Amino acid sequence: MMTIWTKLSRTIGAFRTARSGNVAITFAVAILPIFGSVGAAVDYSRANDAKAKMQLALDAVALMLSKEATTVSSNQLQTNASKYFPALFNPPWANSVNISVTYTAGAGSSLVVNGSASVPTEFARIFGFYTINISGSSTVKWGMSRLRVALVLDNTGSMSSSGKMTALKTATNNLLTQLNSAAQINGDVYVSIIPFVKDVNVNPVNYNATWIDWTNWDDANGACYNNAQYNGNPNSYTTKTNCAGNGKYWNTANHNTWNGCVTDRGNTNTPTGQTYDTNVDPPINNNKQSLFPAEQYSPCPQAVRGLSYDWSAMTSLVNNMTPGGNTNQAIGLAWGWLSLAGGGPFTVPAMTPGYTYQHVIILLTDGLNTQDRWYTNQASIDARQQMTCDNIKAAGLTLYTIQVNTGGDPTSTLLQQCASDSSKFFLLTSANQIVTTFNTIGTSLSNLYVSK
Repeated sequence: MMTIWTKLSRTIGAFRTARSGNVAITFAVAILPIFGSVGAAVDYSRANDAKAKMQLALDAVALMLSKEATTVSSNQLQTNASKYFPALFNPPWANSVNISVTYTAGAGSSLVVNGSASVPTEFARIFGFYTINISGSSTVKWGMSRLRVALVLDNTGSMSSSGKMTALKTATNNLLTQLNSAAQINGDVYVSIIPFVKDVNVNPVNYNATWIDWTNWDDANGACYNNAQYNGNPNSYTTKTNCAGNGKYWNTANHNTWNGCVTDRGNTNTPTGQTYDTNVDPPINNNKQSLFPAEQYSPCPQAVRGLSYDWSAMTSLVNNMTPGGNTNQAIGLAWGWLSLAGGGPFTVPAMTPGYTYQHVIILLTDGLNTQDRWYTNQASIDARQQMTCDNIKAAGLTLYTIQVNTGGDPTSTLLQQCASDSSKFFLLTSANQIVTTFNTIGTSLSNLYVSK
C-alpha cells in the first residue's frame, strides 16, 4: 500500500508541476487573434476590390450623366444615376448601395457623383466589425478645357498585311466614339485625320488654290508634240524639260486632272527653303519654297480632313482608307501639325478666351521611312522628321508615336525620340494591339474631363 501511495503521490506532484499542457492552451488562446487578423486582411482585400470597381463605375456614370446634364432636370439626373450605377457596380457582396448626383451649371460647369456601399465581413466580426463601409467620388468638369487631336495614320502598302489596315479602321472608329463621348457640347473636342503614304492628299478640289506649287507637276504631266498646234500624236518625251530641250512643244495637262497629292515642301539645298518641311510657317504666294508641291502620285491616299466634330464624315473617311505606296512619316507628321495650327487647306476654329486647350498628335506607322521628295535613304528622311518632332514638342503639343512592328523591323529610335515622353511611345507586335492601344490613348484623353 505504501508503494502504491508513494507512486500515486509522485504522479500527482508531476502533474501539478507539468508545463507541456500550457503549449496547447497558449496556442488555443493565441490562434484567435492570429486567425482574426488574417481573416480581416481577407475582408479588407474584398472591400478594397469593391472600392476599385465602384470608382470605375462612378467615373463611367459621371461621363454618361455629363452628356445629359444640360438637358434634363436634377431629379432626372438622379433617376438616371440610380439606373446606370447598379448596372456597372454589382458585386454580390456589396450592400446598401447608394449614389447621389450634384450638377453645377455655368462657366466651368461640373457634375459630382458620389457613391457608397457596405461590404459584410466574414472574419473581422470576431473583433466586433460586421461591415466595412466604402465610398468614392467622381467629378466631371467641362467648359474650361478643350481638346484638339490630329490622327496621323499610315496608309502605305505594308498596312495591307497581317490585318493591320482592318485593325486600324476598327481602332480609329472606336477612338472617334470615345472622343465624341468625352465632348459635352460641340466644339469641346475637334479631330483632324491625316492619312499618309509618301505624299498626302489635300483634295483635288483645291486645284485653284494659291498655296500649291505646280512647277514639278507641270513638268511631269502633259504631252510633247512636234508642233505648237499640238497636232498629231505625242512623241516619246515625257517631261516638259526634255520636250523643250529637244525643240518640241509641251502641252501641260489641265490642273483639274490632278489627283490631290502633294509632296514635301521646301528645299533642303537652299537656306531659305530648308525648314519649311519641318515647321508650320504659312505658305507665301511669291515664295515657292513655302508652297506645297503638287504631284500625281499614283497610290494617293484618302484626302486629309481638318479639325471637325462631324463624326459621321470622319468615320466614312476612315472606312474608305486603302493601303498603297511608300512610307514618309515626316510628311504625315508635318500635316498633322499643320491641321492643328492652320494653313494651306486648313482653317482652324478660333480658340475661345478663358478655355484651356490641349493639342495632341497621334502618329501610327507600321514601317520605317523609305521615300520622301528628295531621298530614298532612311537616315536622311529620319533626320528631317526629327527636326519636325523637336519643333512640335517645343511648340507645346503632346505627341504620341505608335510603331506596329509585325515584320521584325528594328525598334524605331526615331519614334521613341519623337514621343513627348517614354509613356507615349508604343511598340506593337500584332494588329490586334492597335485596337487596345488606341483604346488606352482614348481613355487617357477622355479622362482630361474626369478631374477627380
